[in-house]
Amino acid sequence: MFDSHAFYKKRISAHLKETSRYLRYIFNGHLVVAMFFFIAVAAYYYQQALTGLPEDFPTSMIIGIAFGLAASYSPVRTLLKEPDLVFLIAAESKMNAYFRNSLIYSFLIQLYVILLIAAALGPLYLASFPERAGNVYLLTVAVLLIFKLGNLIANWWMLKVRDPRVRQLEMGFRIVLNVAVFYFVVNGDMLLAGITTVFFAAVFLYDLSLAGKQTGVNWSLLVEKDNQRMQAFYRLANMFADVPHLRSPIKKRAWLVSLFGNLPLMKKHTYDYLYRLTFIRSGDYLGMYFRLILIGLIAIYFIPNVPLKVLLGVLFLYLSSFQMMSLYKHHRTIIWLDLYPVDPNIRKKSLINLLFQLTLIQAVLFSLLFLVMQLYMFFAIMLVSGIIFNYVFIHGYVRRKLA
Repeated sequence: MFDSHAFYKKRISAHLKETSRYLRYIFNGHLVVAMFFFIAVAAYYYQQALTGLPEDFPTSMIIGIAFGLAASYSPVRTLLKEPDLVFLIAAESKMNAYFRNSLIYSFLIQLYVILLIAAALGPLYLASFPERAGNVYLLTVAVLLIFKLGNLIANWWMLKVRDPRVRQLEMGFRIVLNVAVFYFVVNGDMLLAGITTVFFAAVFLYDLSLAGKQTGVNWSLLVEKDNQRMQAFYRLANMFADVPHLRSPIKKRAWLVSLFGNLPLMKKHTYDYLYRLTFIRSGDYLGMYFRLILIGLIAIYFIPNVPLKVLLGVLFLYLSSFQMMSLYKHHRTIIWLDLYPVDPNIRKKSLINLLFQLTLIQAVLFSLLFLVMQLYMFFAIMLVSGIIFNYVFIHGYVRRKLA
């Protein structure tokens, strides 16, 4: 007889074993050291900013949005795989224990996000409302946990609905209500918070009735959602180790390809063309590159210490170069590259040239920000430091790593 509880124990054991193997690589990587440095700098200036916090600072809005989004984002990790679409559908009536365990696991693994957000916003809350006791904030966090559980259950019910437009509309309503509830709670408007909670309860009950009208489990959607989350984890792990399970989405981006993909039809440009198109069309690299540029510009602009601005600029150049190194192994599962009649050294040289060009663009953009802020001497320092770092890191560390 099929025991879904025992089956879930095997599935969760295999899942934890696989993810822990990649997590060892992630937490031993250089990227984590750089991120710890960035977090330490942000925490220091965050503490400094709290000492001079203006009276009209929108603390209620910031905490309301953060808590509301944290409660709303409640994905259910079912750990289902594509073969389950064939082999488990017949046992759907016996899967109650499996899905119950999935809900418990999903709630537990998302608690760390709640605790991180609560710990980060706690000093802001206490600085903005010194007349309130710390227990009031802890009570707000307890309410957040209750809403988190409610949203998780509501999200599970909505996964049975086939129409994506209904799911999106319901999610929009819940996000607005969650944000409103925590805004009113933090602001001290308990009557409005209570009224909004009643509306949330009405949506919660509507989800229950809507799920009850559906026939069976939406297996394809559950598998699709879980695959998307695992692919996101694999993309993160791929920055530190080879991940054979990674499926990289491809996007056309024809105008970018036409702009940067025009190269002479010569053997020495074979890998130049390949890596340019991979960078532009892959769903990972281009977005990551622009996100790091944007975050770097914001960090440089708002950090008050000018020498530290330069150091942060170099840090973001390092983060970008380090993550783009995975381009070299992006096509490792394609046999055709081994059949190219091209010297392997040309492949390494092409990647090194592309990385240097990309980080040079970043260095120029970071330097121009110093020019906009009228820090003319540090404009030159940032530009020179960026070029020197790019050359030393890419032609030194990256070249040795590829060898």
